[in-house]
Amino acid sequence: MDNERFEFREILPDEAHQAAKIEEICFPPNEACTEAMMKERAAKAPELFLVAVDKKTGKIAGFLNGLSTDESSFRDEFFTDANLYDPNGKTVMLLGLDVLPEYRGQGLATEIVSRYVRKERERGRKLLLLTCLEGKVKMYEKMGFQNKGLAKSSWGGKEWYEMSWILDQ
Repeated sequence: MDNERFEFREILPDEAHQAAKIEEICFPPNEACTEAMMKERAAKAPELFLVAVDKKTGKIAGFLNGLSTDESSFRDEFFTDANLYDPNGKTVMLLGLDVLPEYRGQGLATEIVSRYVRKERERGRKLLLLTCLEGKVKMYEKMGFQNKGLAKSSWGGKEWYEMSWILDQ
């Protein structure tokens, strides 16, 4: 992975629209975050976004975002209610890992997750949780997440798996 190609940082307020457009490309309509929700997340918790900006184009190539909380299991309301955000929460509910198609297969998603894990561990967080479809379980396991089995989530009318990463080990 060519780390010189990208700048990794928090999202800027005027990039929420761009992030929402990327989400539309990466997820089907019944699973994608709405533009209004993306703007609300970016405004409330910009520090819980990690964007990879292509230095040549100045555009976001991929990003990971979440909300911190003290809850310990994932529920669908995290996708729609940014008011569940607790800036001091020890758990981060990861809400979307998005990489544009032209940047896939180059290690960018793994690099984003690796940097995110480091950043949140340094902040004193204890746990990262996400849900994914069965076809993505192996990918997340290779990154370091543990499969906790079927999630309670029914987001988008699908069956999801809950994946966790314990940070304080």
